[in-house]
Amino acid sequence: MSSNAGIQELMQAETRASQIVAEARVGRGDRLKQAKEEADGVISQFRSEKEVEFNTALLSVGGSDSQSSSALKQDTEREMHLQKSQFEQNSGKALQVLLAKCCEVDLEVPAARIRSAQKAAMM
Repeated sequence: MSSNAGIQELMQAETRASQIVAEARVGRGDRLKQAKEEADGVISQFRSEKEVEFNTALLSVGGSDSQSSSALKQDTEREMHLQKSQFEQNSGKALQVLLAKCCEVDLEVPAARIRSAQKAAMM
C-alpha cells in the first residue's frame, strides 16, 4: 500500500505543479496587458507633448510672418514658371531623340542566334 500512497502523492504534486504553472501563465498575461496599457498611456502623453511643441514652433516660425509666406509663394511661382519654360524648350528635342531611337533598326543577327539556329538545324 505504501507504493500506492507514493503514487498518489506524486500525482497530487503533479496536479499542484500544473496549477502553479497555469496561474503563473495567467499572471504573466495580466502583467503584460497592464504593461501595454501603461506604455500606451506614456506614448500618448509623449505624442501630445510633441504635438504641442510642434504646433508652437510652427506658429512661431510661419504663423506670425506673412511676408515670409508671400515670399515663399513668389519663389514657388517663379520656380514653376522656370520649370514650364524649360519643358517647352526641351520637349521638341526629347521627342526627336525618342523618334530617332524608335526608328533605328539594327539588321545584324547576333552570333549566338546564328549558332543556336545551326544547332537546331543539325538535330
